[in-house]
Amino acid sequence: MSINQIEQALLAPNGLTEQDIADTLASIATRQIDYADIYFQSSWHESLVLEDSIIKDGSFNIDCGVGVRAVTGEKTGFAYSDQIQLEGLKQSAIAARGIAQQGQNGKVHAFKRSDNQAYYDAVNPLASWEKQQKTELLLSLDAYIRTKEPLIKEVSISISGVHEQMLVAATDGTYAGDIRPLVRLSISVLAEKGDRRERGSAGGGGRFGYDFFLSETNGVKQ
Repeated sequence: MSINQIEQALLAPNGLTEQDIADTLASIATRQIDYADIYFQSSWHESLVLEDSIIKDGSFNIDCGVGVRAVTGEKTGFAYSDQIQLEGLKQSAIAARGIAQQGQNGKVHAFKRSDNQAYYDAVNPLASWEKQQKTELLLSLDAYIRTKEPLIKEVSISISGVHEQMLVAATDGTYAGDIRPLVRLSISVLAEKGDRRERGSAGGGGRFGYDFFLSETNGVKQ
């Protein structure tokens, strides 16, 4: 995973640079601190729920922010801003370093830019499919389930996606990040025969895009 890719996704749109982060850590280290780090995160979440062959619910939200931690001895100071911007970062740094007394400056090592091994694609599931495609997937699964077993009386299907970006920088020289996709599909059914009612459920997902649910293994769709 390229650190440049993460910077362009998380820092650049908010007007921040690597130097801004280094300067912030240096400002924390003006106190007697043993260690400090800054954690940036942005998460996009969405979900769709089908019940009774109708899309009953849908949600979308974005969470983002930056956390600053300072450690001195057994004490830890932490502050958080729900906006990724320079002013919020500075204020969080001032609050976090408040646990330490003035005195000899702490040490800030030069950043060791780390390109992590990519264990999954940096795909954004939320942008990879239009809403209509997600809706059609749920409707087609609902129809397939009801066709395969006439005893099925109720079907509930949900699909969700997450696109998470994170970056951590620390006084020990740590400077690394990740872009993490996550999708999940869950199905619950109710079968009836006479007075007997049985429920069953299954689900799956992983760190990839929605295309996974249309992929094939040995000619058989997942």
